[in-house]
Amino acid sequence: MTPPSQHDPRPPYQQAADEIRGDIEAGRLKPGQQLPSHRELQERFNIANMTARSALRVLREEGLIYTVQGRGSYVADKPGEHSGDAEAARVKPPQKVEADPEDGQATGPVTEALHALQDQLRTLNAEFQDLRKEVDALKAERQS
Repeated sequence: MTPPSQHDPRPPYQQAADEIRGDIEAGRLKPGQQLPSHRELQERFNIANMTARSALRVLREEGLIYTVQGRGSYVADKPGEHSGDAEAARVKPPQKVEADPEDGQATGPVTEALHALQDQLRTLNAEFQDLRKEVDALKAERQS
């Protein structure tokens, strides 16, 4: 792994992600193998911590790696697929969202989860507004 090229117009995080991607595709980094830490990536590529994190984020979004909180990032078993005991703790790559041919609206598990979260937010907001009114009423009562 080499430091980012000053003559390469791509951002340093993309250069680092491309090199790590190349190592995964060439088999130098094997499925299940832990990637170097942020600090090691910083030193190898001569980049900042946030730049190293951005490079890993790109690879995670592509499904090439997954992250186990507090343990590190690992090469995915197959691009976009994960298996093993830490499955529940892994950060999943984004899922494709398809459009319903009749109304053009997005469908799929991600959209369903988003709608459920929106409903929960509406409920929490309504409860918050009710609590705010109660607090205001108690404050007014206290000042009287």
